[in-house]
Amino acid sequence: MKTRRSFLQKAGVSALALSLPTIPRVSFSKTQSNPIFYQNEKPLRVAIMGLGSYGTRVAKAMKDCKRAKLVGLVSGTPSKIESWKREYNIEDKNCYNYENFDQIKDNPDIDAVYVITPNGLHKEHSIRAARAGKHVICEKPMATTAADAAEMIRVCDEMGVKLLIGYRMHFEANTLDVVRKRKAGDFGQIKFFQGLSGFIIGDPTQWRLDPVLSGGGAMMDIGIYSINGARYMIGSEPLWVTAQEVKTDPVKFKEGIDETITFQMGFPDEVVASCLSTYSMNYLDKFYLNGIKGFAEMQPSTGYGPIEGRTHEGPLNHPHVTHQTTQMDEMAAMILDGKEAEIPVDGWEGLKDMRIIEAIFEAVKTGEKVVLV
Repeated sequence: MKTRRSFLQKAGVSALALSLPTIPRVSFSKTQSNPIFYQNEKPLRVAIMGLGSYGTRVAKAMKDCKRAKLVGLVSGTPSKIESWKREYNIEDKNCYNYENFDQIKDNPDIDAVYVITPNGLHKEHSIRAARAGKHVICEKPMATTAADAAEMIRVCDEMGVKLLIGYRMHFEANTLDVVRKRKAGDFGQIKFFQGLSGFIIGDPTQWRLDPVLSGGGAMMDIGIYSINGARYMIGSEPLWVTAQEVKTDPVKFKEGIDETITFQMGFPDEVVASCLSTYSMNYLDKFYLNGIKGFAEMQPSTGYGPIEGRTHEGPLNHPHVTHQTTQMDEMAAMILDGKEAEIPVDGWEGLKDMRIIEAIFEAVKTGEKVVLV
């Protein structure tokens, strides 16, 4: 496809191998991982950039945060600014549009910017925030190409600010329970993972179906959950991918927008992941991890509500806490105290997913196995 081909070429992707850009790694000090641990009680003062549906969800969740506080807004829609100011008691001096946003560098009352704009704008908006001296939290997918993700890491490192990606599931209690059980050897040698991620998408005019703004279709929106989930559930990085695409509605799912992709990932020790990403089937939100001594099954596995599941030992029953509330409190501790996430949420984590997505698109195009190196 023309759109995918252009961004794959831009990122320097080979049909046989994809190379990880060389960038100095930023190291964070390790502190207690769980439960939330604070060295002090200073709040992380956050501006949300992009006041759409997910931005609204994050803002509402932050009302219950103990450590993160919404203090600023960035939007190109004046009416949203006005309504949000009233709803969240935001001061005029902390409100910006996309034209004057760079002036945020002179505002000492804002520590970090959470970028929740369309995927195709993540690189620009994250880099602008970093160059203004603000820490960056960027919603996933981190960017639309691996090259753009690498540039975001480089600039944030250069500016001395932290870059975190909105992987809310990395802080969810039942998810962490399964990961800890796997690390403890409860499942024995891991053999197989299955990830099913999908729903029927609505409005055909939305930005998610615009290849320039989204960078792809279902894979960039919902499929990334199975990619990322396979990595943290299995506990290693894939060596290769294969993939097949099905498109039943080429009008709605135009060139550059994938409708349904089945894909396979091969991991060390002959572990295989089999996954599905789709915009044309509902009720697909399931992870299954199989080992020689046991299993874990989660359904729903990544939705906004309670995560439910069981292992061979019984049900997962940690109480539900709004994911974004936990995420923002944990990220505040990472930025302010140097805490380290149990499952990484830094820019490198986002870049790894982008490399895999590009490999999947390349496998669809060529029909060949794509090796990740």
